[in-house]
Amino acid sequence: QVQLVESGGGLVQAGGSLRLSCAASGRTFSLYGMGWFRQAPGKEREFVAAISGSGGTTQHADSVKGRFTISRDNAKNTVYLQMNSLKPEDTGVYYCARHRYYWADTYYESSGYDSWGQGTQVTVSS
Repeated sequence: QVQLVESGGGLVQAGGSLRLSCAASGRTFSLYGMGWFRQAPGKEREFVAAISGSGGTTQHADSVKGRFTISRDNAKNTVYLQMNSLKPEDTGVYYCARHRYYWADTYYESSGYDSWGQGTQVTVSS
């Protein structure tokens, strides 16, 4: 079972930036797509961004397009989420997850991911 450890969360003012990292254990990191999800207080977990095993394909939720960028470094077994122009509504716990496959058209569905990190808190103040 892969272990995923997120870092980089914190408190930032609106308009600021944060970079989240997710380090994965194991030797097969590049074989699997990765995703970021978030959960705000009192709300359901929602899709943020996904990336294919090679990093050649990415998708972002409409709410973060143009502000967030997912990327990965397979040599470091790490996936990143660069978050710019943060808004208070971006506040929540951010989770990284490993998909069951290299890539899937249903990348936005949490059920397709079989391993999850513990989450990192992001708080954006107005």
